[in-house]
Amino acid sequence: MSEQTIDLKKRRFLTQATSVVGAVGVGFVAWPFLSTWNPSARAKAAGAPIEVNIKKLKEGQLVRVLWRKKPVWIFRRDKTTLSNLSTLDGILTDPSSSETSQQPEYAKNIHRSINPEVAVIVGVCTHLGCSPTYRPELGAADLGGDAWKGGFYCPCHGSKFDLAGRVYAGVPAPTNLVIPPYHFVSDSLIQIGVDPKA
Repeated sequence: MSEQTIDLKKRRFLTQATSVVGAVGVGFVAWPFLSTWNPSARAKAAGAPIEVNIKKLKEGQLVRVLWRKKPVWIFRRDKTTLSNLSTLDGILTDPSSSETSQQPEYAKNIHRSINPEVAVIVGVCTHLGCSPTYRPELGAADLGGDAWKGGFYCPCHGSKFDLAGRVYAGVPAPTNLVIPPYHFVSDSLIQIGVDPKA
């Protein structure tokens, strides 16, 4: 044997250790560059879909969530509410929601929703952008007595909407409330911001 004995195990270990340290170094250098490809938290909040669990949502109960910096109302309608929707046609501006595209195609029906029992509505008045109050009680004296079948009332300027978000005639709001794109991920989970076919 010569004076320079080659230790193959040591050489293999040093080669592997150098490779690992080099790979980690490349990762640290590349990370800031690659992370710029991800949308910022601000961009995500501006348009990202949100999921809402409605498993515990009871009849008449309304929950509010924020999507694209707008309040979205999700509430469960009972059978009385659903049957009352067809009795309001004569006092609504656009009962069939045909004059404007305030809702997706799959919500162009009397209840303006995918599931008749569950409503998903953007809670912004179409007059000046106020957020109406939820008034589900029947026959409220301050809102028209027996003609009031429950809905939303904007105290700022007096606009009224039924429990499908359709605007009453003769109020400042010109159009029905907006229905956002949404779909049911499961029976108890709604995703707001994504159409059913997407």
